[in-house]
Amino acid sequence: MILCIETATGICSASLCDEHKVIAVTEAPPGMSHASQLTVIIQHLMKENRITPSGLDAVAVSKGPGSYTGLRIGVSAAKGIAYGAGIPLIGINTLAAMCSGYMGLHPEEPAEGTLLCPMIDARRMEVYNALFTTDGTVVRETSASIIDENSFSDILAQHRVIFFGNGSEKCIGTITSPNAVFEPDFRLSASYLHIPSVTAMRNKHFEDVAYFEPYYLKEFIATVPKKLLP
Repeated sequence: MILCIETATGICSASLCDEHKVIAVTEAPPGMSHASQLTVIIQHLMKENRITPSGLDAVAVSKGPGSYTGLRIGVSAAKGIAYGAGIPLIGINTLAAMCSGYMGLHPEEPAEGTLLCPMIDARRMEVYNALFTTDGTVVRETSASIIDENSFSDILAQHRVIFFGNGSEKCIGTITSPNAVFEPDFRLSASYLHIPSVTAMRNKHFEDVAYFEPYYLKEFIATVPKKLLP
């Protein structure tokens, strides 16, 4: 039994998974603070399914890239649960989880020649992204990219690429290759950590609870809210 936590973007969710399936998933109301809602939805999820921390075999968390604040909240909660229950901590790359989730939603997607490009908004015209084959093999490692008309032109010249996630909205109208397909309505969910976390569990790929940190990819830059500007 694995508790999965997803806080890398504006969506805050948690799920319970066993080796074979997602048992239950819950999501915080839109617009609510991750800090105030994450422990609430985890407690609700555990209570509804009659699971205590001692009944968990591991806790998995979406480790990034993504929102600096969101990642800190999710990882801090996961570390606290893992430490308190004495169970392993699993860190899952958020883009890899998105890829797994997309294929779960689209099992009919043809494998040959098609690549998947999950994208997370990184502000302005920048996105966090990676490239995968439809079996989850990494083709291009995680990076932060500024989108322009030449983005992914080398890959699109040879492959059909499906861009999905909230970052892909920035590509529509800018990337015009006929090989580019856009799925901007794809939503993150803790349930997408299921297969990657089970795989990590089988391979005993665990994080050090004391020293594990989110995968920020970029340094945090503090800004002043517009309403506080003179």
